[in-house]
Amino acid sequence: MSINRINLLGLNLKGLETFFADMGEKRFRAAQVLQWLHHFGVDDLNAMTNISKSLRATIAEQAMIAGPEVVSDHTASDGTRKWVLRMAGGSDIETVFIPDGNRGTLCISSQVGCQLNCTFCSTARQGFNRNLSTAEIIGQVWTARRLLDQPDTRPQAVTNVVFMGMGEPLLNLSAVTDAIDIMLDDHGYGLSRRRVTVSTAGVIPAFAALRERVPVSLAVSLHAPTDELRNQLVPLNRKYPIAQLLAACKTYVAEESRQKVTFEYAMLRGINDQPSHARTLAKLLQKVPAKINLIPFNPFPDAPYQRSDDETILRFQQILITAGLITTIRRTRGDDIDAACGQLVGKVVPRQRRHNSLELRQGVHA
Repeated sequence: MSINRINLLGLNLKGLETFFADMGEKRFRAAQVLQWLHHFGVDDLNAMTNISKSLRATIAEQAMIAGPEVVSDHTASDGTRKWVLRMAGGSDIETVFIPDGNRGTLCISSQVGCQLNCTFCSTARQGFNRNLSTAEIIGQVWTARRLLDQPDTRPQAVTNVVFMGMGEPLLNLSAVTDAIDIMLDDHGYGLSRRRVTVSTAGVIPAFAALRERVPVSLAVSLHAPTDELRNQLVPLNRKYPIAQLLAACKTYVAEESRQKVTFEYAMLRGINDQPSHARTLAKLLQKVPAKINLIPFNPFPDAPYQRSDDETILRFQQILITAGLITTIRRTRGDDIDAACGQLVGKVVPRQRRHNSLELRQGVHA
């Protein structure tokens, strides 16, 4: 009788310990396997030389190592690299690696598509299919690490991971936090929690659970200084308005005196980029542990907005800096291969939109 084999990539240390305990094996095998999978990046059980041949055969009867299918692999003129990865069911997601000196940031997806319908994001136009599993989320890191360390290329390290690809991470909280466990585990990728960032449009009920489970860095897609404007740009604001969002942000970092929340702000010509917007934003964030990342809008086909010009962005930044706020301008990377912020689209099959989904009604999917 055949059984459905479990994908080992989807198990964090606790999950692997349970897996081996159920087999009657010692729990220390979990750390060994986690290290082989993620530290060494193996895709073959037979490569796990400190595990007996008989145990490897037993594992193979119940489990497998299955990374995503790489559909395409493109490198931009600035070194940014984008992979299109095929998920079960035929949908594609996109994962982007951004090298910058000794820093290598991997931007990963948490859902197939997105249901939040932010009006400046091309992913929203693809609709929403489903949440990614833990194996599919961590599989992006696993695949990127393997492809970045090919014999015929100069090795590049993944030093940071950001959940800024397709989807709203906090509507897939359980799979996202299990994947983060593997990223932080010394037997996995050994990343500092400050080097893993979860970006959210503001699913407030999930903030506390994220902080208690894996208190990683938090980024919030703000994009407007008033509820009236943010309601238009980020429809989720109608459920969780700015005052509630900022209160939740302050609570999230309350126990970390030096930690700040990053507020992402897409610069849209004539929409949210005027000096009056900057002054309102400065007043809004004056008592919030904040740093602001201004993002030049990255156009996509039939986009309803245009990018603010450089002079306008610099003027906006200066107003915020003068008000005492740490403010940076994100350098556009990978736009010649549609890998820049807001440009990730993948291929969602079938095309669906679930504006009134169970996750949104409940506020969080765990």
